[in-house]
Amino acid sequence: MLRIAIFALLPFVLFGCSSLRKPISPKVTPSIGPFYSKGEASWYGPGFHGRRTANGERYDQYGYSAAHRTLPFGTRLTVTNLANGLSTVVKVNDRGPFARDRILDLSYGAAKAIGMLGTGTAVVQLELVGGPEPPPRYTVQVGAFSVPERANELQDRLRGTFPEVIVQTDGTWYRVQIGTFGERDQAEGMRRELAALGMSAFVIAAR
Repeated sequence: MLRIAIFALLPFVLFGCSSLRKPISPKVTPSIGPFYSKGEASWYGPGFHGRRTANGERYDQYGYSAAHRTLPFGTRLTVTNLANGLSTVVKVNDRGPFARDRILDLSYGAAKAIGMLGTGTAVVQLELVGGPEPPPRYTVQVGAFSVPERANELQDRLRGTFPEVIVQTDGTWYRVQIGTFGERDQAEGMRRELAALGMSAFVIAAR
């Protein structure tokens, strides 16, 4: 009887040992699926038109923007009014709503596009279109030349006062630029500084 019992247990023992000899798989982080949410949305407009939103932009009630409590600024969402099927795409540039039972505050323009101005609120579906766009960067251009030697000469003259001066080229033009700025006002300050030194310069988007 003892021998029979041992043979009966043997497959389970072998299975347990073989499982212990298997290599341990690395831990895999599950991928996050597309953002999806459903709930009540409201809209806001005239009283806030022209004011600064939470991300620093001017609120344009006729534009297509939205306030969300947690999504990063610049996130783009497709908003669908489930009562009529109308959809529009908005960009998150503000924080809200402040009413706990709502998930989104739309601009006047976006609310009009999905037919919820009259009702004031609507049950909507939110789907992620894209993440935040890279923030704009600016630089100050002080010259553009078709001959690289002239650009290099200007760079050498400026380097003592502006060590961040560089020459950018697309293969045709050689552009002498100073600094990279996250705010246009900062770039304008550099432009004014150059103007005070008698140099013509202008602000452009940095590449």
